[in-house]
Amino acid sequence: MNQLASDVGYCTLRIRVRYAECDAQQVVFNARYGDYADLAATEYMRALIGDFKNLLALGYDNQVVSLHIDWKRSATFDDVLDLITSIEHVGNTSFRLLINMHSVTQHNQLIAQAKVTYVVVDATSFKKVKMPALLLDNFKRKFDVFINQSGVE
Repeated sequence: MNQLASDVGYCTLRIRVRYAECDAQQVVFNARYGDYADLAATEYMRALIGDFKNLLALGYDNQVVSLHIDWKRSATFDDVLDLITSIEHVGNTSFRLLINMHSVTQHNQLIAQAKVTYVVVDATSFKKVKMPALLLDNFKRKFDVFINQSGVE
């Protein structure tokens, strides 16, 4: 299903488009793709390091500094989407996630692609800091997690 590199970890979050996420034509409103990217990133981080509190307990947090979305086609009301998240880049103080949004309903066609860049910060001062080992080590780990919140197999 994933046409992505096999040497990194993946988290697929399956969701169903809800009526409230759509405009009058039952097409997903463009701002909702940012919400989808955030949901997918949250589940990826959970698959990566377990509870996010693990990062906070070490005195680190992360903040979004860039969100870029390319739309390929529209998702519509009641579509089932697979949000496939992987690491795309790891720097000294930041990392970028790649989120491919596919419609299961529309024969697995790519709907949109998001790239989200996070900077790692001190959890108290919110100043940028060097990437902690907890993240660096786990970014190298292979995993393939599937979370189904759609109600559809």
